[in-house]
Amino acid sequence: MSTPTKMLLKRKPQHRFPLIPLSIIFILALPLCFYYYSLRPDSLIPVSPKTYDSQSHQCNNQALGKKFLWYAPHSGFSNQLSEFKKAILIAGILNRTLIVPPILDHHAIVLGSCPKFRVVDPKDIRLSVWDHAIELIQGGRYISIAEIIDISSLVSSSLIRLIDLRDFVSIWCGINLNMVCSHNSKLQSSFSSSLKQCGSLLAGLHGSLNKCVYAVDEDCRTTVWTYQSSDEDMMLDSFQPDEQLKKKKKLLYVRRRKDVHKNLGPGSEADSASLLAFGSLFTAPYKGSQLYVDIRESSRDQKFQSLMKKIKFLPFIPEIMSLGKKFVHETIKDPFLCAQLRLLDGQFKNHHKATFQGLKQKLESLRQEGPLPINIFIMTDLSRDNWTETYLGDLVRDSVHYKVSFLREDDELVIKAAKSLMAAGYWQKLVPNLKNNVGKMYCSTRRLPEVLLFIEQVVCSCASLGFVGTAGSTIAENIELMRKYGSSSCLG
Repeated sequence: MSTPTKMLLKRKPQHRFPLIPLSIIFILALPLCFYYYSLRPDSLIPVSPKTYDSQSHQCNNQALGKKFLWYAPHSGFSNQLSEFKKAILIAGILNRTLIVPPILDHHAIVLGSCPKFRVVDPKDIRLSVWDHAIELIQGGRYISIAEIIDISSLVSSSLIRLIDLRDFVSIWCGINLNMVCSHNSKLQSSFSSSLKQCGSLLAGLHGSLNKCVYAVDEDCRTTVWTYQSSDEDMMLDSFQPDEQLKKKKKLLYVRRRKDVHKNLGPGSEADSASLLAFGSLFTAPYKGSQLYVDIRESSRDQKFQSLMKKIKFLPFIPEIMSLGKKFVHETIKDPFLCAQLRLLDGQFKNHHKATFQGLKQKLESLRQEGPLPINIFIMTDLSRDNWTETYLGDLVRDSVHYKVSFLREDDELVIKAAKSLMAAGYWQKLVPNLKNNVGKMYCSTRRLPEVLLFIEQVVCSCASLGFVGTAGSTIAENIELMRKYGSSSCLG
């Protein structure tokens, strides 16, 4: 043994300390820890992040022990409303609690063209929706679709269970969303990792995780979802990519019709998962088929029939309806025509002549019938400052024959509607029996929501001289639906 080693072995410590059991140290430290955390605001206490991977993740299923369904809406509000209705149906069929999404900024999330088989993959659109939802919370602009659409009849009927996305994330991912608005850079950095992990899980980026997430990665290129249809499960759909498109795009897609209950319901692999995650649920008729969801009325399922009946027409919340009707009765007053003119967005910006043509024909007919001037309410995405060189400018200048009305985002009535919406807090009433982390306000600062589009639709639904809408616009389709099912409400 070397001399230095012998010296170390012989050396005795100069000080000795009594050994204190670890249990005593722990007990003594508890009051100090409690005091430290009691001085910190709840919004700044980070929740321990979980590792969301296929090996170690275990779902936090505290929310009533239910199974959930979420999806990724896209495009404008009317498209998002259409998807919401489809999600209600599928959640009802599969007996899952529907996660209610926010209203996304117009075209913040895009899908692409399904007829051309050029669409965003489901996992990518789910992740985009998650990222945008966080942006909306951070900017104080998060508005749930349940804050705009009156779903009280659905909730009270018990035909469907719903939970706000923010409440679901707080419970299931175990993260405190108030941290999104924190200005503490260190806490934000730590929290960003938790948000990213939660978003990856919800998006199904790692695929389906056993008994946790089942990612539905079939989209309109390969699948048309049905329910109790006379078609056999897995049969080919009538619409397929044609040979020219297959050759040009090198497509291998084959579209099949699948029963949503048989493939995703009891006994399926999907049924064991706590969360069922769809991509977009948007569908539309095309060449004799539906692009993605073809679920129709079925007399064999009474609960489903009731659900179908209720979602045919979902009105706006009472605060929006009442102020829209107030504008009709107190500002327009007389019988009027509504014109919904979509002039700037997408394909519509190239068809101004056709858009105005229908309005011109209708006004000529009304001029022959009399009396004059004809009251017209204009609903358009073209700024009022840019009307001068268009047909709208002609109508405004011809005060002998026409009296033109319109609304702006900064009008007192519109601002009042936005304030009433925020005060109502409808999203907090979605699931009243959930406790603790749900039904509370996330982040203290919220901006007034943009509600002009919704009030304009209410006004147009009450147009007694008729309605002229832009061909192909889903906004026009929604107004027609309101006129069919909700026109009686205009009398009040």
